[in-house]
Amino acid sequence: MSSSTVITNIATLVTNDPSQGDGSPLGLVQDAAVVVDGDRVAWTGEASGAPAADNRVDAGGRAVLPGFVDSHSHLVFAGDRTQEFNARMSGRSYTAGGIRTTVAATRAASDAELEANLTRYLGEALRQGTTTFETKSGYGLTVADESRALRIAARHTDEVTYLGAHIVSPDHADDPAAYVALVTGEMLDACAPHARWIDVFCEKGAFDGDQARAILTAGKAKGLHPRVHANQLSHGPGVQLAVELDAASADHCTHLTDADVDALAGSNTVATLLPGAEFSTRAEWPDARRLLDAGVTVALSTDCNPGSSFTSSVPFCIALAVRDMGMTPDEAVWSATAGGAAALRRTDVGRLAPGARADLVVLDAPSHVHLAYRPGVPLVTQVWRRGRREV
Repeated sequence: MSSSTVITNIATLVTNDPSQGDGSPLGLVQDAAVVVDGDRVAWTGEASGAPAADNRVDAGGRAVLPGFVDSHSHLVFAGDRTQEFNARMSGRSYTAGGIRTTVAATRAASDAELEANLTRYLGEALRQGTTTFETKSGYGLTVADESRALRIAARHTDEVTYLGAHIVSPDHADDPAAYVALVTGEMLDACAPHARWIDVFCEKGAFDGDQARAILTAGKAKGLHPRVHANQLSHGPGVQLAVELDAASADHCTHLTDADVDALAGSNTVATLLPGAEFSTRAEWPDARRLLDAGVTVALSTDCNPGSSFTSSVPFCIALAVRDMGMTPDEAVWSATAGGAAALRRTDVGRLAPGARADLVVLDAPSHVHLAYRPGVPLVTQVWRRGRREV
């Protein structure tokens, strides 16, 4: 028998249900309560109207919001790239391998080492409020290494993405066509049973539009749904391809034409913005304001990876998005919760409404705005996942 718990004395509750509270996209309720029954939300509203429950938790005048949904990460890897980051931040050129450095370290690591690394970063993310996460392969680039990465990831999340098409494998540097054939053939056959999604880095120096289309189409034929690394370093066909193939998300979206923005606005494809990457590479910031004003659905995620965005902190990304990408605090919080859920085509997470999964974050602050107002401060004081307090 499940027991119910009422969390009351909430100063500000973010529901992401516009039928609640102030009627905004965040569905803000003041002086609120949440009733959790088992692993689901049973009731939300003003505390004065809360139904009885078996247990009572006093939030102490703090803010409560849905658990963060991090819809883009690369967490199955070994080693780090400290030297590369230090060189880049010191103004020196660095050409010692990039992604290939991580590929070599990942191939050399044992399954146990890779899983220990994964769980370490998942623990970091959970402590900072992430209750749902997607993660990718992409640092093995052989049949055996890609499939084992996905097997390891699948023990920790349902949102697993096959990214054999991260870069052309060093083993096929002189024959990219042969590598595309591997990614769409033997490697796909080995990886598809362990993944929900397929992704491709559609970019100069990685895979062009025709190669990316072939890879994503082959994945769809195996039951995997597309995601696309699109338009990060330069303008290219990635966003248009994502919309054409009904990809759940086009990720990065830094270099966009008006036609790209219009295509996203008229589609079900979410633009997932990853400000940790721009912070860590000193690259141009995506223009979130342009996308939002056009009616594009925007998600906000960490892109946690050892090379270009080594952060597991969604609160940090919220602060960056508000400061440098033109988002309001409300928009950034929505994008890191409901927006991330949309990028994973999920309706059970990213919101606090009856029937949703009881994933919630309690801040040591009276409002969600403090996530941007007090950057770098560890405001997450409680994390509940599936109705149980885990932090």
